[in-house]
Amino acid sequence: MTSRRTTSVLAAASALAVFALGACSSTSSSTGSGAGGGTGDQVKVVASTDVWGSVVSAIGGDKVQVTSIIHDPSADPHSYESTADDALAAKKAQLTLGNGGGYDQFFTKLSGEAASAKKLVAYDIAKPGEENEHVWYDLPGVEKVADQVAAALGEIQPASKKTFDDNAKTFKSQVDGLIKKAAALGTAHPGTKVVVTEPVAHYLLKTANIADATPKAFSDAIENETDVPAAAVSDFTKLIKEKQVKALVNNVQTVTPLTKQAVADAKASGVAVVDVSETLPANVTGYIDWMTKDVDSLSGALNS
Repeated sequence: MTSRRTTSVLAAASALAVFALGACSSTSSSTGSGAGGGTGDQVKVVASTDVWGSVVSAIGGDKVQVTSIIHDPSADPHSYESTADDALAAKKAQLTLGNGGGYDQFFTKLSGEAASAKKLVAYDIAKPGEENEHVWYDLPGVEKVADQVAAALGEIQPASKKTFDDNAKTFKSQVDGLIKKAAALGTAHPGTKVVVTEPVAHYLLKTANIADATPKAFSDAIENETDVPAAAVSDFTKLIKEKQVKALVNNVQTVTPLTKQAVADAKASGVAVVDVSETLPANVTGYIDWMTKDVDSLSGALNS
């Protein structure tokens, strides 16, 4: 979610009206539960987004009560300001899980309210070796997070340690399947290139060995929240219109004149559009279902 970048991209769109791209978003705080409610026996967990909340739920099952602060695609974790309800949930938390990497800075302060809670940061656990903060698409990294979540929950509730470990093992086996499926795409389609409206799914493309041909000046401007140079927008659009790329990977939580134009150009040119997001889509049951749909969508685009 990078609606923080909208201004920069709109400026680029104004400078070159025939083209158009740029930001992420997400709103308000909300509570979700891995068990549909809470009992005194459940471990109270607060996650910065429903993505990480769903990972905790997969590991903890009915033994955790998960509150996901960001769960709405219209809220932007980069600029989100926590509420009194968020602070109250954090104070009761026994475990907190944030994304980190500069993505959800509000959560660093919020997790400080959980004085006695165990605190996990996905980016620090995944250690992707890159500055890209969208580590929920780093499948091997998510496996590392699952292990740490299971370990933390086991320390908090020792009687359920085996359950947490077994759930983590099952979860990781499912992620392993996704890694193999994604990697097979690159093997089946060597040399394939795509462009992206924003590098949200960077790690997934890396796992699939699919090249991101987005002009560097374009990507840098988006990431640095500066005006996208007109030449970079032109180069980006040319790649699509001349079908030099197989797909446009579009962050659906980025809606600007530039992203709309990019999607329109792709559809008009017969270039597949692969939608990705930063919070759980409404039509998924959890993290594995979501990633499965995204990998399948990428596969469909490459096979089209």
